[in-house]
Amino acid sequence: MKASRNILSAAMALALLTGCSSQPAAPAKTETDTAAASNVLRVGMECNYAPFNWTTTTQTDLTVQISGVDYADGYDVQIARKLADDLGMELQIVKLDWDSLILSLQKDQIDAVIAGMTATEERMKQVDFTTPYYVSEEVVIVRKDSDLANIKNVQELSGKKVQGQMNTIYDDIIDQIDGVQHMPAAETFPASIQALQAGGVDAVTSELPVAIGVVTANPDLTYIRFEAGNGFTDENGDATVSIAVSKDKPELLAKLQAALDKISEDDRNAMMQAAVERQPAGE
Repeated sequence: MKASRNILSAAMALALLTGCSSQPAAPAKTETDTAAASNVLRVGMECNYAPFNWTTTTQTDLTVQISGVDYADGYDVQIARKLADDLGMELQIVKLDWDSLILSLQKDQIDAVIAGMTATEERMKQVDFTTPYYVSEEVVIVRKDSDLANIKNVQELSGKKVQGQMNTIYDDIIDQIDGVQHMPAAETFPASIQALQAGGVDAVTSELPVAIGVVTANPDLTYIRFEAGNGFTDENGDATVSIAVSKDKPELLAKLQAALDKISEDDRNAMMQAAVERQPAGE
């Protein structure tokens, strides 16, 4: 009886297997199919880098909810809102640590990074980028009562303790200063500002809109802009930030670029100015 039952089971299994193999294989999902199914644009950012992005508990017409009690706001959020609207998609902001942003793209946990990220050569090996959505300049933030408050040349920081944020161009450019004491990078930008105020470092590298916001909120600090030839240099001549997208999503990259091209430079500058004025005093 046991043997005949085994034979019957084997025959049924073979029939089932044969029936399944007669069906055509399901076509692989394309990038367009996946996007259409979700219709959600998942955008990653720190939500801790004002005026580009920050976290707030206050809901407004400009914020996007990121948790039960928190909302995201800032220039990056407004750019993301415009792009999602143009694409007819729902916007979801995903709050992530800076070091997790590119990895999250590669794992398809988010669709794009809009987080004040510069398209460096190293990053372009890992992900694709749009053209810049904001162009700024590199500056340093110092204590207003320090002997550095009126420097004119970045080389006057020689011998001083200078810090930038980890894994950003603002940490990399410090080595352009001859004889500088390049301090270990801060995990977050607010942490570097706290170190500056506590006297642990003499200067913090930054980009202009961020520096403006920091100084507005902290009257004990000031920022230094350098004339051409006296400041930092990079291959673009400016601090630019772009939108990052996985190399597996060329169609999404093209759509985001097309939507970005519709936002004029005047509108971008107005959005940044509004973000600087709107950011919380504590950021």
